Amino acid sequence: MTIGELIPAMGLTVFHLAQPERPVAGGYVGDLLSWVMGRAGQDCAWLTIMSNQNVAAVALMADVSCVILTEAVQPDADLLRRAKEKQVNLLGVGLDTFSAACQLGKTLV
Repeated sequence: MTIGELIPAMGLTVFHLAQPERPVAGGYVGDLLSWVMGRAGQDCAWLTIMSNQNVAAVALMADVSCVILTEAVQPDADLLRRAKEKQVNLLGVGLDTFSAACQLGKTLV
């Protein structure tokens, strides 16, 4: 599945979409940035409530396909700017993190 297909399937909000054709191969949930860097799989969708500019840097280092901010979290201005600069796909959803992870899992199967 691509990010472009995932957006309507999960009802995601688009904050920045640089690569709609990038594949989504799985998911990772985490807010501890050092754990995400070491454990998130390449091309996964990273679900988090973190909304500062460090998220864009970690997304690049972990090579995730997109970041999904859960719980209706809005990106702060610095994160949105960095996501645009670094071409990080930044999305959002109003669901709590657990529900978003369950929906992602069902959507990708």
